[in-house]
Amino acid sequence: MKTFFKYNRLAILWALFIFIMCNADFGSAGKSHLFFPGFDKLVHCGFFFMLVVLTGNDYIRKKGADTIWFMPAFVITIVAVLYGGVIELLQLWVFTWRGAEWADLFADTVGAGMGMFSILVTIGAVKHVKK
Repeated sequence: MKTFFKYNRLAILWALFIFIMCNADFGSAGKSHLFFPGFDKLVHCGFFFMLVVLTGNDYIRKKGADTIWFMPAFVITIVAVLYGGVIELLQLWVFTWRGAEWADLFADTVGAGMGMFSILVTIGAVKHVKK
């Protein structure tokens, strides 16, 4: 258990940050003229992009390898998307001041996919440079 927290503390802290930010009541601040339409979706995408990048980085550091295989990459991405789904369900049933939206879950999925894609591209580029 100690090893788990050693390698995953950044991803866990980021997941906690996502949970707090996605379920907080911002009142009238969210309706400010500074936010453009779709800003919320961009934030969801960025949150889950970072979650997957941090989780993938932690996995690579733990395994000591310079690669990530298909199954761990798939599991990391799916777990992030499921986490986004849980947050949306909590917004629907528990945190009723927030609205659950399919578009938010889609943005979470896009962000998670972009995060894993960036990990795979970076690993491929590093391998190519080492040759």
